[in-house]
Amino acid sequence: MKEMLDINNPESLGQCPFRGTRVGGALGKQPQIDDWWPNRLKVELLHQDPPQANPLSDYDYKEAFLKLDYEALKKDIKALLTDSKDWWPADYGNYGPQMVRMAWHSAGSYRIADGRGGAGTALQRFAPINSWWDNGNIDKSRRLIWPIKQKYGAAISWGDLIILTGNCALELMGFKTYGFAAGRRDAWEPDRGTYWGTEFWNGKTISEVPKQSYDGNPGEMVTRTVRWKGKPGDAYYDLENPLAATNQALIYVDPEGPNGNGVPLDSAKDIRETFARMAMNDEETVALIAGGHAFGKSHGMTPPDKIGPAPEGAPIQAMGLGWQNPNGTGFAQYTMTNGIEGSWTPNPTQWDNSYLENLFKYDWEKTKSPAGAVQYKPKDSNAPKTPDAHEEGKMNELMMMTSDLALKEDPAYNKICKKFLEDFDYFSEAFAKAWYKLTHRDMGPKDRYFGPEVPKEDLIWQDPLPKRDYELIDAKDITYLKDEILSTGHGISALVSAAWSSASNYRDSDKRGGANGARVRLNPIKNWEVNRPEELSEVLASLETIAADFNKAQSGNKKVSVADLIVLGGCAAVEKAAKAAGVAVEVPFTPGRVDTTQELTDEESFNWLKPVSDGFRNYQNDKVGFHIRPEHLFLDRAHLLTLTAPEWTALVGGLRVLDQNYDHSDLGVFTDKKETLSNDFFKVLTSMEYEWVPDEAEMIFTLKDRSSGTPRYKASRCDLIFGSNAQLRNIAEVYAANDGHERFVHDFVKVWDKVMMLDRYDVKNS
Repeated sequence: MKEMLDINNPESLGQCPFRGTRVGGALGKQPQIDDWWPNRLKVELLHQDPPQANPLSDYDYKEAFLKLDYEALKKDIKALLTDSKDWWPADYGNYGPQMVRMAWHSAGSYRIADGRGGAGTALQRFAPINSWWDNGNIDKSRRLIWPIKQKYGAAISWGDLIILTGNCALELMGFKTYGFAAGRRDAWEPDRGTYWGTEFWNGKTISEVPKQSYDGNPGEMVTRTVRWKGKPGDAYYDLENPLAATNQALIYVDPEGPNGNGVPLDSAKDIRETFARMAMNDEETVALIAGGHAFGKSHGMTPPDKIGPAPEGAPIQAMGLGWQNPNGTGFAQYTMTNGIEGSWTPNPTQWDNSYLENLFKYDWEKTKSPAGAVQYKPKDSNAPKTPDAHEEGKMNELMMMTSDLALKEDPAYNKICKKFLEDFDYFSEAFAKAWYKLTHRDMGPKDRYFGPEVPKEDLIWQDPLPKRDYELIDAKDITYLKDEILSTGHGISALVSAAWSSASNYRDSDKRGGANGARVRLNPIKNWEVNRPEELSEVLASLETIAADFNKAQSGNKKVSVADLIVLGGCAAVEKAAKAAGVAVEVPFTPGRVDTTQELTDEESFNWLKPVSDGFRNYQNDKVGFHIRPEHLFLDRAHLLTLTAPEWTALVGGLRVLDQNYDHSDLGVFTDKKETLSNDFFKVLTSMEYEWVPDEAEMIFTLKDRSSGTPRYKASRCDLIFGSNAQLRNIAEVYAANDGHERFVHDFVKVWDKVMMLDRYDVKNS
């Protein structure tokens, strides 16, 4: 095209094959598939961040990181922190505080309910997180450290660099950190699947982001639909599962209090719930807030309605930087982030206890920032002042947020604060460990950690496993043990269920769960209804006897763990079921799992791995009110297991004929030959000889013969989705075809092995 098209002239639009369809007057915008069918199952979410998007997919990151000069890297980072740039001058001549905020906000999106968020893949670089109003101007922080990333290139990931820069900033300001582990692998495209809340947010400007919260009245419907708290599964009124922050686009809570009400005790309730959802107890919560607010300042010199679009909505000439400020220079003393203005301490770039000292020594009165935000100032005019971040010689009043006063007014937080005031060394240690947990919580087991500053101590939140101190079983032993397991009399269904229950609680979001450790033997997992606890107990008793007898009979240092036997039993059962279907297969098995203990298992945190919906076993916890269709929750579980659409389809087809429903129901079991690895599920699912008749709620369906009306089978939504969704149906048809059975068996075996190995970071480099 040599000249600009007139979008109001239909003839002009017809001249260019790349023209856009005008919708609402916008050139280039046209309805997408999600606009036409917003409730469709988005199966493509299983294929996010593919290798094709990663320019470093063939790169050995661990090897490269361990070869770089780590001390030189840290030295370069610390030198950068005091090298103020004209385009974004450092507060107090030190970028340290804003880099602490960058690292905190990268890690602070983590939530324990589904393990999503966190710093692990540096999703802070992409929408929507890069444009949350609570992340205002963090885009500048990442751009400031680009020279470091440019120098060291692929030898350090963005995920690791963001957290290491936060650590270096703390050290530069006099704080002794607990440690640092590398091992974060960057994502290369935005996360399109994580649910962050129901509030509408268009990403244009800070002022347009809704900040409604709840008013604390139990049972009321609020902006965030249903809220709940307590033990997982207990329905109350608080935050909707799996959310953690009180509002979309926040990291934790509104610093002005719920709805900006400026009420500290209301803020304390928000703080306690959200930090608990991010795996922090009360002491860790206070340590993080008090420790973080020992540094830097908040910015609120320009009204939010004056600030330009967030990065994703910024004009092309902004080159990825958002929140442009028209006031003055737009930065330095004119900076705007959350709207609150001022510093908490007289020494904003020095680690000390003055935050808590001033919080408790003075009374605080409510006031407003220049941007109109609720904040507090000391009532005592003789209270210490804090230097201006940019104007030399100017002194300002100290500032506290509503969320700061919450630590003083809440009785439990108050007690912890006073303990920290009395023992600064104890406070320093508490903040160091809480910071380490915050920035490493989503990394999973220590087998994924590397680098010279990895602490030796095993921490309970890392789900530690004992070190293996014995020789592994060999092929001959494996054959013998399979025979021993099959001779116990437990059926194929029971053995498969035990192995699946052990492995399938894994979630790739934070690398927790899985078969290694055999935590399925321990509280709370052994008692979960979805795991058939009575049957599981009988299987485990037999396997423990086999392990004890085998280990006792060995003359050397060879042993087998119960964890390995649980998986091996499932493998043996699958082989037997395939043989019954006429297909000879050998299911891969990799020994080396260990048995952990109850003492090394944090029961409370593992309860968050308990499924409230599990389509693999047609399980729904009816005590929890669902606002999402079961098939969408099922897709989410498949995503947490890193399954592709073909893997998901093959796995479900196999689990159904192997009788894996949690209650042994016949839902989706479209076969007269249970425990035989046939492709009957797919043949029935794709047949036109039958019709599906729904119940009133359209949750359970009866298959009836079209000619006779005779009922044949029953199914759930999690069964029928593989015949109703176009993408899944096309895969199911491959397995239902006359030549599809053997392909199905081999594909099932591959994905079975994949799930059994998901947590084996002791033998894989990822």
